[in-house]
Amino acid sequence: MRTHYCGELNQQHIDEQISVCGWVNRRRDHGGVIFVDLRDKQGILQVVFDPDDENMFALAESVRNEFVLRVTGKIRMRPEGTINSEMFTGEVELLAHQLEILNSSETPPFQLDDDDVHDDIRLRYRYIDLRRPDMQRRMQLRAQVTHYLRSWLEEQDFLDIETPMLTRATPEGARDYLVPSRTHSGSFFALPQSPQLFKQLLMMSGMDRYYQIVRCFRDEDLRADRQPEFTQLDIETSFMNEGAIMTMMESMMRGLFKTVMSVDIDADFQRMSYTEAIERFGSDKPDLRISLELKTISDLLSDVEFKVFSGPANDKDGRVAALLVPGGNSLTRKEIDGYTEFVGRYGAKGLAYIKCNDITQGRDGLQSPILKFLPDDAITQILERTAAKSGDLIFFGADKANVVNESLGALRIKVAQDLGLVEDGWRFLWVVDFPMFEHDVRENRWNALHHPFTAPSTDKAEELEADPGGMLSRAYDMVLNGTELGGGSIRIHQMDMQQRVLKLLGIDEQEAEDKFGFLLTALKYGCPPHGGIAFGLDRMVMLMAGATSIRDVMAFPKTQTAACLLTSAPSPVSDIQLKELSIRLRKPQTEA
Repeated sequence: MRTHYCGELNQQHIDEQISVCGWVNRRRDHGGVIFVDLRDKQGILQVVFDPDDENMFALAESVRNEFVLRVTGKIRMRPEGTINSEMFTGEVELLAHQLEILNSSETPPFQLDDDDVHDDIRLRYRYIDLRRPDMQRRMQLRAQVTHYLRSWLEEQDFLDIETPMLTRATPEGARDYLVPSRTHSGSFFALPQSPQLFKQLLMMSGMDRYYQIVRCFRDEDLRADRQPEFTQLDIETSFMNEGAIMTMMESMMRGLFKTVMSVDIDADFQRMSYTEAIERFGSDKPDLRISLELKTISDLLSDVEFKVFSGPANDKDGRVAALLVPGGNSLTRKEIDGYTEFVGRYGAKGLAYIKCNDITQGRDGLQSPILKFLPDDAITQILERTAAKSGDLIFFGADKANVVNESLGALRIKVAQDLGLVEDGWRFLWVVDFPMFEHDVRENRWNALHHPFTAPSTDKAEELEADPGGMLSRAYDMVLNGTELGGGSIRIHQMDMQQRVLKLLGIDEQEAEDKFGFLLTALKYGCPPHGGIAFGLDRMVMLMAGATSIRDVMAFPKTQTAACLLTSAPSPVSDIQLKELSIRLRKPQTEA
C-alpha cells in the first residue's frame, strides 16, 4: 500500500512519485489549500491538497484528526520561508494526486501533543496514547534493547530456555498470584515471582548457561517502578564466581549502551560494600551523580545534654548523621519546613539544621534553633567533619539507624534535584558484601536479605550458625543512577548448607520438603557451583528512555491499584466458571 514511510522522506526524493499511509496528525486550511500533517511510526510528512482536483479536494475537506489515509503524489521542495529545520522532513512536502480514506475517526479523547492528560485517560485509551511520538520511540527503544541483549547472550553461548508460568507457590517475599486448578479441585497454581528455582534446576541439568526474557508476577503495593506483572532478563551460569559474572555483565552493559544509545561507558564500574553505601548515602542503591554524603556524628554528641541527639547517639541501634548542602544557606524557612514534612514520610520526627552564614565568626556566624543546646567544641567538630563552608547548610537526622538512613538518604536526593546538584551522565555501581540475614525484631526471627538460596561467604555451616547476624552473603546488585538495575548471587549448591540456611530462617524439615522438596532432591544428584543475576528490563529501558515510570515503557501497564482500565480487568466471572473451579464466593452479610 505504500512505497515509503512518512518520516524518511527528504530532498533525495524530490520529484519521486510515492505513496504513504498514516494518521492525520493535524489538518489546516490556508486560503483554499489544505495541508495535512500525516504521521506514521517514522515521523510526520506535510501533504498538500490543491483545489484544482475538485473531487480529491472535497474529500480532503472531510478529513479530521486521526483519520487513516493513503496518499499518492510527488515529493517537492517546500516554498521558501516555510521550511521547518526542526523536522527531518521539514524541507519537503507531498503534492497529493490521489487520496484514499482508509478509515475515519471520532474526535479522540485527547490530543496527541497534549502533555497534561490524566494517566487514567491515557491508560483507558492506551491504543491512542501509544500513537504519540514519545511512546513510539520508547517502544522502539525497548525492542532494540531486547534484541541486543538476546544477540549478545547468544554470542556468549547462553541458551534461551522457557520456564513454566503455572507453578507452585513458594515464599519469595511478595504475595503470589494464584490460579485455581479445575482438574485438581481445591488446589492452586501460582504465577512465578521469578524463575529462580527453575533456573537453578537448569544448572543442575547441565545446561551451563541459561537466559530468558521472562514475565514475572508479584501481588504487592505498586509505585512508579513497580507493576504486578513485569519483565526480567534472567541469567544463570555454572562454574563461575561472582567476580567473573560481574565482569561479564559489565561487558554486556557497555555494549548495550554503545550500540543502542551511542554512549561510551568508559569509567570502571565502581564496587562498594553494602555497609559503606548505607553509611555514606543511607541507601543500598546510591545515585553517584550526587556528591552529597551523610556523615556519622554520633560520637561527637553522645555527651551533650540535648536528648534528641544524645539519646540516639548512645543507642546501639541509633544513629546521628549530618548532611551538608553546599550553598544551602539560601534555603528559606518555608523550604526547610517543606523538607521537614518530606522526611516525616520516612518516619523522621523532625529535621534539625544549622545555617552557616560565616563560619569564621564561630557560633556567632551560625543560625539555628538547636545551637543553644550544643557546646562550642561539638559545633566546631561538626563543622570540621562535614567540611562546612560559609554559605552552606547542615541538616541533621537523629533516630533509629534505619529511620535516619531512609529519611536523610531520601532528602539527599530531593535536595540535589531541587538545587540542581545532580551531575549528568551514567554512573554504574556494584553493591556487594550484603548481610546474609536481617533480624525481624517483632517476630524474633532471621529473614534472608535476598532469598533463601543465596550462598553465604563461608563454606562451613558451623561458622554460619555461630554468627548468622554477622555473616555476609555472596550477593551483588548492579545500580545505575540511583536505581537497582539487577540483583544476583552465587547460589547454595550443597544440600547440607541449604538445609542449614532454611533452618535458620525458621523453615523446618517438613515445611522445607513441602515447599522446596523438588529442589532439595535435585541437590542430591551432583549440583554444580552456579550463580546468576536478574535485571529489571522495564527499569532499564525507563532509565535509557529518560522516563520517570516503568508504565511509560510498557505497552499495556496496570494502574497503581493493579487494574487494567483498557480491558476493565480484573472482572467478575460467571457462576458456571466458578463452579467448574469448585470455588464458592462468600455472600456479603445483610443487616438484620
